[in-house]
Amino acid sequence: MSDKVDSLALEHLRSIRGILSDHGERLGGIELRLSAMEQTLGSLYALSGSDRETPGSLARRIEQRLDLASSDA
Repeated sequence: MSDKVDSLALEHLRSIRGILSDHGERLGGIELRLSAMEQTLGSLYALSGSDRETPGSLARRIEQRLDLASSDA
């Protein structure tokens, strides 16, 4: 009888180990996806910070780039 109990306990422990392994793999995938999302969000924040110009200042920059601005401005 004791052998049957030991065998049943080992069977359950093996099942638990397999489930934990599956969860570990899924967690690794989730961490990878979260990291990619964080990087994308950081890039979006950086880009939005550089777009906070007024239309007038943006027009001046475009004029300067195209050498359209007068030299006395």
